[in-house]
Amino acid sequence: MNEFKEVFIQRQDVLLEKIWEHLQISIIALVIATLISVPLGLLLTRKQKVAEPVIGATAILQTIPSLAVLAFLIPLFGIGQTPAVIALTAYGLLPILRNTYTGIKEVDPALKEAATGMGMNSFRRLSRVELPLAMPVIMAGIRTSMVLIVGTTTIAALIGAGGLGDLILLGLDRGGDVNLILLGAIPAALLAIILDVILRLFERTSAKSGFRSLVSLLVIAALIAVGPLAFGGKAKNDLVLGAKLGSEPAILINMYEMLIEEETDLSVGLKPNLGKTDLVFGALQEGSIDIYPEFTGTAIVSLLDEQANSNEPQEVYQQAKEGMAETYDMAFLEPMQFNNTYAVATTQELAERYNLETIGDLKQVEDQFTAGFTLEFNDRQDGYQGMKEVYDLNFGEVKTMDPGLRQDAIKNGQVDVIDAYATSGYMIDLNLKVLEDPENLFPPYQGAPLMRQETLDRYPEVKDALNQLGGKITGDKMRQMNYEVDYEDRSPEEVAREYLVSEGLIEE
Repeated sequence: MNEFKEVFIQRQDVLLEKIWEHLQISIIALVIATLISVPLGLLLTRKQKVAEPVIGATAILQTIPSLAVLAFLIPLFGIGQTPAVIALTAYGLLPILRNTYTGIKEVDPALKEAATGMGMNSFRRLSRVELPLAMPVIMAGIRTSMVLIVGTTTIAALIGAGGLGDLILLGLDRGGDVNLILLGAIPAALLAIILDVILRLFERTSAKSGFRSLVSLLVIAALIAVGPLAFGGKAKNDLVLGAKLGSEPAILINMYEMLIEEETDLSVGLKPNLGKTDLVFGALQEGSIDIYPEFTGTAIVSLLDEQANSNEPQEVYQQAKEGMAETYDMAFLEPMQFNNTYAVATTQELAERYNLETIGDLKQVEDQFTAGFTLEFNDRQDGYQGMKEVYDLNFGEVKTMDPGLRQDAIKNGQVDVIDAYATSGYMIDLNLKVLEDPENLFPPYQGAPLMRQETLDRYPEVKDALNQLGGKITGDKMRQMNYEVDYEDRSPEEVAREYLVSEGLIEE
């Protein structure tokens, strides 16, 4: 509990910002979902033949995994709040639509007949009799939708939309840091509870005030959602730098930002923790970000769908550079020295017990060992699929998991061997044994800035600024910097600045 209090005190400013972002995204999605669902639900009560298919279609939307929806929206709308709001709106439609339709249909037929007998047409009967009586049911649907949206908004952090999911993802990336996860999860739950209580009050008053309660709710919600716009938005940056999940990409984009702003007149914005390779590369293609750190091996295997022609770092870089230019019209600037290649690691205890020195040595214990691999590694040719072919390995059990959970799993004995990144901080923290790769299954993975050629043509000065990192940062230094961020709770910005100052690349 004391540790959680310390984390709360250290990050309370960030927490307030994330709560506000979370609230804003949720309310915008709720308002849009309400504005779509209520009129549509009312229309369906007059067009009953199409009612069930339409309601069924909204139900199907809720069965689509949220990550799949976000991945589909990125090429169309980029990253940030726009695709997040669209996805959350889709998830919030069903409860409101179904309750609106049901609430109107359940109005006493005798009251409808009486209204018709008094000379009311369909519209007047709906507005003066049916809608006021159905409002408590409609408001109950809005309450359900609100809780659903607030809970799902945490996933929006994966595409740079912000919110409390940022803290949860940070905690997961740091080996399941419970305090950071709770710092994001508890406020999200409390926010859902508080909003549910507020909406319950509107639901109760709607029985008397009718349609006015819904109008009041929407007006208040809209003011909260768009209020910050009245004070002006942030100035648009010349360049936006994105990064995958993790401390290393965050450190690197902070270095990029400092070097660009030191050497040029350009302003730079940062979008860290955008998810895995496909999401970040999609954002680069779409134009939501302009530069991000990519690895030469990843570019060849994942983006170009090829195999490395060599295990020499410079040859791998040339293959990646030429391939990205030809296939995607993208520029790969000079790589840094460190090689964050895949590695297969186990504990020192298991390595000594079974005399494990190379990946091939795992053959003798493959039936006894449980492997903990990321989904990406499990499916890659320069990953587990390649291990099967090159080293004839087939573990008795393979558990796939998020990258941030692997180290906790091997620490607790839930798995015996994991895929790792050579420069990860947990390699120091857990004192893991990296098994040698004598068959050179894993190609070099040197980090380098990747950008669209059109961006480089527009801002050619960026090349000289970022190429100052070419050939710099050793593997040991990168591993140490990652350790300081992940386990000593230093900020990526602080660690990045300290390195650049020590190398004389920027002034203190």
